[in-house]
Amino acid sequence: MNLKFLGIIPNTPADNSPTIWLDEETGDLLIQSYRATEQEVKACQEIGSIPGHSTNVPDHETIIRLPKVMLQYVPRPEGGHQQ
Repeated sequence: MNLKFLGIIPNTPADNSPTIWLDEETGDLLIQSYRATEQEVKACQEIGSIPGHSTNVPDHETIIRLPKVMLQYVPRPEGGHQQ
């Protein structure tokens, strides 16, 4: 795995710091951030995503809260805008 550090929330303590990395082989993002609260997970499940798709969160997945300040580190397609 070839990871590239993209960013961390500025001025955070030595621990509990949301961080983001890019897997340069796959283009996937690896994100350390705050786990969503039960209330936030329930709200996501109530809204859902696409018709017919389960709103359950499998054991191998989780919902995280990515602070707005971290969006500056999310890669954008070259020459385009994120949709």
